[in-house]
Amino acid sequence: MPRDSEVNFRLFLGASDIVLTVIALSLARLARLSWPFGAEIAHPKAAELSPVVYVLVVVLWVFFFNTLSVYSHRKMASLTQELQSVAVAVLAATAAFAGVLYLTYRTVPRLLFVYFFFFDLIALIGFRVLMRTLFYIRMGRDQDPLRVLILGAGKVGQDLARAIHSSRGWPMARVVGFLDDAPEKWSCEYEGVPVLGPLDTVCNIVQEQNIHEVIFALPLRAHHRLINLVTELQKLPVEVKVVPDLFDLAFARTEVEEIDGMPIISLRAPAINGYTRLVKRIFDVLLSAVLIVITAPIMALIALAIKLDSPGPVIFKQWRVGENGRPFLMYKFRTMVDGAEHQLHEVIQYTDDGKPIHKLPNDPRVTRLGRFLRRSSLDELPQFFNVLKGEMSLVGPRPELPCIVEQYEPWQRRRLSVPPGITGWWQISGRADRPMHLHTEDDLYYIKNYSLWLDLHILIKTIGAVIRGRGAF
Repeated sequence: MPRDSEVNFRLFLGASDIVLTVIALSLARLARLSWPFGAEIAHPKAAELSPVVYVLVVVLWVFFFNTLSVYSHRKMASLTQELQSVAVAVLAATAAFAGVLYLTYRTVPRLLFVYFFFFDLIALIGFRVLMRTLFYIRMGRDQDPLRVLILGAGKVGQDLARAIHSSRGWPMARVVGFLDDAPEKWSCEYEGVPVLGPLDTVCNIVQEQNIHEVIFALPLRAHHRLINLVTELQKLPVEVKVVPDLFDLAFARTEVEEIDGMPIISLRAPAINGYTRLVKRIFDVLLSAVLIVITAPIMALIALAIKLDSPGPVIFKQWRVGENGRPFLMYKFRTMVDGAEHQLHEVIQYTDDGKPIHKLPNDPRVTRLGRFLRRSSLDELPQFFNVLKGEMSLVGPRPELPCIVEQYEPWQRRRLSVPPGITGWWQISGRADRPMHLHTEDDLYYIKNYSLWLDLHILIKTIGAVIRGRGAF
């Protein structure tokens, strides 16, 4: 789909959302008057809505749907992501609408407001499902709306082709071919896509194959070709994009900024940012504060029991590596004898490839009470204070020891792009039975698929993992 068509479609979608929202509000008013629910309305005029109310709805919905980037390409990449973003935007806009009504038009029936929320949510979600269905039906009849040519048939180019073909977003696209200067690739296919020739033939291929978009996926050593090729492509009606191949994808995410027209790419942009990060932080602060209050008597009893069980401090503090490699002191109830770190060389074990295993099922340094605290995960309760301080999150990759992080391969450092957590995908998949540095893939899965719903899912699953006590020692 050419850029003009894509922009027009998004404008059409935004206008449709406004029309459907206004219709939903009108239907909610009729439902409140007609349906036999709620207190009886003696005068129908009591449920009338001022034109100002409709204007407020339009303004709020436009503001929140654009603020939350509902119409961004990333949010529309899949049906699940799109419907989730719509639901969040409708919820946020409805909450703001409720606050405005409370301060202005307080006579609007509350049940009418409830009807409006559900009508609007159903209408906007249903419309998107319908549009996507019609889009796929049309795709089955017509040619591909977006034809893509990838320059570079290496690892980055192949990954890009795979990602494009697996995407269910709007617009759909098909990779027509690769161009690469390596002669041995010219008769090959990668991801079901043929290599059509060398890079110098790009202009001819664009015209012959009716290409809409050219994407550079060249390694760093070949980027000197980019300027000349882009200059040639500027003569043709085709879009040109670049996928940066930096340190073999060692960074979790990049972010593009602009300063006085000059683009700047951040190579260490947070994986969770903006509105999403704000929601996560609010969730962390509220829930950790509540949990601290609830567990305060338990923590007091544990502190007393530790003092009676063995000599030494109640709280064990240890340096761990947090987001973007920042060190911080993590708090836990002491579960080992005092000075256990100095005895580490006596008990440490290694994997077959020489990686150290710091948590052992029968560690002689663990005290009698400490074994119970570890099995029940009660030793981690003080980490709620790390969450309040902003050093940790309730959910995220577990914070690692600096000595382990020093042995990371470049791709493993991507797990440091989000705040570390008390629990995470790794813990509910096996906890200490699976050493952290051997299962970084679990943390990368969490980072790639992050959502508030995933956090809630992990927290619920954590309760079951703690009750079973599997892998905790």
